[in-house]
Amino acid sequence: MNHWSRRAFLAGIGGITAAPVLGNVTSSPRPGLRPGSRAVPSVSSAAPAPKDLTALSDALIAKYGMSGDLGFVVADARTGAVLATHNPDLPLPPASVTKAITTAYAFDSLGTGYRFNTRVFATGPVRNGQLEGDLILAGGGAPGLSTAGLASLTAQLKENGLRSVSGRFLFWDGALPDIDRIDPGQPDHLGYNPSVSGLNLNYNRVHFDWKRKGDDYVIVMDARDGSYLPPVSTVDMAIADRSLPVFDYTEDPENGRERWTVSRRALGGDGARWLPVRHSGIYTADVFRTLARSGGLDLPGPERVTALPGGTVLATQVSPPLAEIAEGMLRYSTNLSAEVLGLSATKARRLGILPSDLADSAQTMTVWARANMGLSDRSLLVDHSGLGDESRVTARDMTALMYRTGPEGALSHALHVIPLQQKNGKPEPLKLFAKTGTLNFVSALSGHITPTNGPPLVFAIFTADLDRRATIPEGDEENPPGSKPWTRRSRSLQYDLVRLWAANA
Repeated sequence: MNHWSRRAFLAGIGGITAAPVLGNVTSSPRPGLRPGSRAVPSVSSAAPAPKDLTALSDALIAKYGMSGDLGFVVADARTGAVLATHNPDLPLPPASVTKAITTAYAFDSLGTGYRFNTRVFATGPVRNGQLEGDLILAGGGAPGLSTAGLASLTAQLKENGLRSVSGRFLFWDGALPDIDRIDPGQPDHLGYNPSVSGLNLNYNRVHFDWKRKGDDYVIVMDARDGSYLPPVSTVDMAIADRSLPVFDYTEDPENGRERWTVSRRALGGDGARWLPVRHSGIYTADVFRTLARSGGLDLPGPERVTALPGGTVLATQVSPPLAEIAEGMLRYSTNLSAEVLGLSATKARRLGILPSDLADSAQTMTVWARANMGLSDRSLLVDHSGLGDESRVTARDMTALMYRTGPEGALSHALHVIPLQQKNGKPEPLKLFAKTGTLNFVSALSGHITPTNGPPLVFAIFTADLDRRATIPEGDEENPPGSKPWTRRSRSLQYDLVRLWAANA
């Protein structure tokens, strides 16, 4: 049982210029990444930087006066020659920049065209509209499966003439390990820290809506998606007459239900928010059952199976290709998508054997990154999304990965374009393709810079005040005092470094 405060609810390389950065990188990995060999120049063959970027960068860093630690590396994207560094080998939390590593890992392990399938099986024949056997909803791990996607599956069943089922309604979520939350150290009510399994829905979140009615409230828990508003019966919400904690979460294992209570005093007027789901398989099956019933197919209560029985496929929902999923994941920093991509990649590399948990899978990704992407033993990952703050990556290692995947590689094309403006509002004379990362008192940025005039660059910047992060009071984890101003200042410094490098490299 966890308790959360009103604040949490309402705040809803070595310094040598022109040294080679990628000394242990000599060849490219398999599909989807940079083709061909990328030999790294020696120190003597590396062209010197036209200006002392390290000194210029250090002066800018001193001007900002950030608390905590900072490490960066910027290198020539064509040659790998380092142009400037600051604490290049200091391991710091990469936050969501981890998702760029995960994307490269998934592209190499699965291929950019990989698709996830969600299927509905029948274990017996269909005669005169009745299935003589069990109906099975089988997940393939699709991270973006939505209520509309489930509705498409039930519509296919109706189009095929299925009107009744004589057997059971089963669901299978065993395509991926069942993980109840990405980071156990995060508050229970945060929607970006949901469960992960082989059967995911609406990024494993449930919509909590409240409307004031006189002195009381009408509350609804649903799986809304566009015009679909199916109520949810596996997750309960009740209003509690207390001030704090705002949210309280418990589980009812016997009935497979998740139970929330919320402080009446915290609700105020009308409102809504998404809450995480801890048991995504039964949640998805429950919504599927509701949608099927609205189409005239009445199913019994869902039952979980650990092994997928054989049968005939009656309906299929196919995801977009992996490249498209990864692009959306990097743009919106979707934690569930990152974990699904990483777990699926590890499963593929292990020839179908599931990792035991996120840390196990992340260890396999770390080994891959060391062998293929130039990461050193100073870097270690504990998940695929960066939500866990125990991951550590050096700026040198992250820059090596960006160099290795290349400015025309699949990862670069999946990175989000971040527009930067001058003080007069005009666009900066550069293009920035990068991934940001943010935790409380942690901020990171890594990617590619294409100046209008000058060489293309790869870089990584990690900043963290781990002392302040370690002293965040319990209950203030969602919005601790001072974290937002610190993050804004760190991000401003990162973008100013990008401008400096683009103008002077």
